[in-house]
Amino acid sequence: MNHPMHPYYSQKFNSLTIIFIIGLFFFSGCSSVQKALKNQLEDSSLENSFHGLVVVDAKTQKIVVDYNGNRYFTPASNTKIATFYSGTKLLPHTIPTLKYASQNETLFIEGTGDPSWLHPRLADSTAIQWLKEQGTIALYTENSEESRFGPGWAWEDYDSYFSPEKSTIPLYGNVVTINQGEELSVIPNYFAAVVEVKDTTLKRDELVNQFYSSPEKIDTLEVPYITSDALTQKLLENILGTSVELAEHFPSVEKKTLYGMETDSIFKDMLFESDNFLAEQLLMVASSTLSDTLSTQKTIAYMLENHLSDLEQPPRWVDGSGLSRYNLFTPKSFVQILQKIYDEIPEERLFALMPMWDASGTVKKWKDPSIEPFIFAKSGSLGNNYNLCGYLKTKSGKWLIFSFMNNHFKVPTAEIRNTIYTTLKALHDRY
Repeated sequence: MNHPMHPYYSQKFNSLTIIFIIGLFFFSGCSSVQKALKNQLEDSSLENSFHGLVVVDAKTQKIVVDYNGNRYFTPASNTKIATFYSGTKLLPHTIPTLKYASQNETLFIEGTGDPSWLHPRLADSTAIQWLKEQGTIALYTENSEESRFGPGWAWEDYDSYFSPEKSTIPLYGNVVTINQGEELSVIPNYFAAVVEVKDTTLKRDELVNQFYSSPEKIDTLEVPYITSDALTQKLLENILGTSVELAEHFPSVEKKTLYGMETDSIFKDMLFESDNFLAEQLLMVASSTLSDTLSTQKTIAYMLENHLSDLEQPPRWVDGSGLSRYNLFTPKSFVQILQKIYDEIPEERLFALMPMWDASGTVKKWKDPSIEPFIFAKSGSLGNNYNLCGYLKTKSGKWLIFSFMNNHFKVPTAEIRNTIYTTLKALHDRY
């Protein structure tokens, strides 16, 4: 999910201001658009923040707007667009969920990073059911170069739902799900003994798996747990109902791959929910198709050297989710990636995976009955930043690709979303 916003100042801000600046750059041949926006040019309150917009005609690849298109921005969850594209290039129709080999009547297994195992929403049990049919199982966990957190992540987010740890065989989304109704429900039940109802803002101790649920909490609470090889072993044993050994090595024999759920289902959930955990794990799974060692950086390096080598401004790309402020992308780079996606994926599939968006944010159901859905896009937000990149269908039936990036503002994010929506609505109506 997107990183929650910090409190904002109550400074007056006209939500059409960005349009006013950008309006000068709109299609020189489209005077109606210029005229519609030109009336708003009197307001000039953009001087303390940074904005960029690139719009391209998807069919002709003609640049419609380019304002600060080659400037670098903090992308936040827009980074998931690059992760999504990487997945479409490297992952098959069904996700590689496990690698295995047999030796001396023992089944050796190692994870691919597949995040779907008993995930709170995806709830895939393909590997679990298969493993229940096997004999002696030995788990190998040393096939990863990953740290539990990504570079540049905020340390204080350790107990936040949007920041689970990464691991080779994640279980239950690497979170403890706590429901506090008439009775306390804890999934997985393995953690029930270490969940305490307590009046505290903390949801977990920093260094141990001790969890807290507020006495007044009535909603479902998802809290990341601290992962370890021993914990993965114990959780698997509880799930499978049999013992699991920890292997010190993987046999030097040919590995086979077990496949799980449809990869598109994971892509869709990642994009609709802006799920950081799914994004991070997908880059790990993608790396499993490149080598025996799971490595986010290997996936990123491969993509930048191959499928994204022609980007006009190479990004600084360090994680899959966009949690890190080290990431830097330009609006033009996102448009170029989205163009590749548009050219390579059939529209029916693509627009089933891309979420709809309006001024309230990502929506699962279009709210305005007076107009058909016309914005299919991924948002990205961190404190003082809000970006939107995706596809726009105009009233004339044309598809536009856009990237609208907004960094370093100190106004309510709702103002920025309204600005983006009004700008894109003008494009929809008049292009």
